[in-house]
Amino acid sequence: MTEKSENSGMEELQNASADTAASPSMSAEERLQKIALAAYYLAEQRGFSPGGELTDWLEAEKQFDASL
Repeated sequence: MTEKSENSGMEELQNASADTAASPSMSAEERLQKIALAAYYLAEQRGFSPGGELTDWLEAEKQFDASL
């Protein structure tokens, strides 16, 4: 795993937060898409090993909501 791939998930989450701040009327679908992308990067960081999907999703959701 490279430093770039480890940081890309957090950068994407930060960019999503910046987009949200600029547009307070984010749709539920947009929110879910951004959380899904962040969860993907979390899964990538752990090597996509099975069994952590729910944890990845919940952590991505927590990070996204905290960044608002």
